[in-house]
Amino acid sequence: MLQQTRAVAAIPYYEEFLRRFPDVTALARAPESEVLAAWSGLGYYSRARNIRRAAIAIEALGGFPDTLDAIRELPGIGPYTAAAVASIGFGLPHAVLDGNVMRVIARLTADPADIGSGATRARFQQTAQELLDPQHPAEFNQGMMELGATVCLPRNPLCLICPAAKFCEARATARQSEFPVKLRKTVVIEEAIEMVIVVRKGRVLMRQRGASENRMAGFWELPGPADLLGLGEITKIGEFRHTIVNHRYLATVFVGNAAKQKGMAWVTPAIDGTVPVTTMTRKALELLEKRERVVQI
Repeated sequence: MLQQTRAVAAIPYYEEFLRRFPDVTALARAPESEVLAAWSGLGYYSRARNIRRAAIAIEALGGFPDTLDAIRELPGIGPYTAAAVASIGFGLPHAVLDGNVMRVIARLTADPADIGSGATRARFQQTAQELLDPQHPAEFNQGMMELGATVCLPRNPLCLICPAAKFCEARATARQSEFPVKLRKTVVIEEAIEMVIVVRKGRVLMRQRGASENRMAGFWELPGPADLLGLGEITKIGEFRHTIVNHRYLATVFVGNAAKQKGMAWVTPAIDGTVPVTTMTRKALELLEKRERVVQI
């Protein structure tokens, strides 16, 4: 859950996830839709699918794998996660390389290469492995990550209290702010969308994203005005902004009336965590809920 997500946002989901799926067997045997519903709102839903697939693999193995290569075979496990689990969980001498560690290494070595490059990452991984204390890999890895997170900060690093300051080439030449070097800039795509909420007897008209759709397959979402045949007059109830990676959306939400549409279904309930709905759909339904509370007052 912490991949691409801040801890403060992940913790409530983590606690609820463990309540629903207290062990590997429970997670492995749960329907994918139930796992996606528990993850709904966190984003990056391939993580939810992968953790379920990993649970299935672990159950088939009869236990969690205890070598780096075997851990890497689990769905959704990349080199950083595998090294972290291997070193912290099993005491194996494998160095981790996350963004914090890369920043520390970039400054220690004053490396001017683009950290977005695969070649730079491979070189930093080798450097991290050479620095690793093989007798205490868990402590070393956690220390390196903590150093980057709390001392070797992206801006205004706390060099005066850094235990590695005397080894730091960037510090020696007063160029801390120049590292790490990141040349690639993400292009932000702005997009406006419209969503229509059609409610009948407490159920909401939605479509389910198909398995062939690249993002959020299997999730339910609200249609747009152009998706609904015979749509009557619609009323705007609000709008909100939403960001997915480098896409920034401005969503306008309407309520209206329409008959059941081909390829759609009446879904209920939609926002209590039992049905996997997209985060944008959740936000739209929360707008409607807030509007109805105001009207009742």
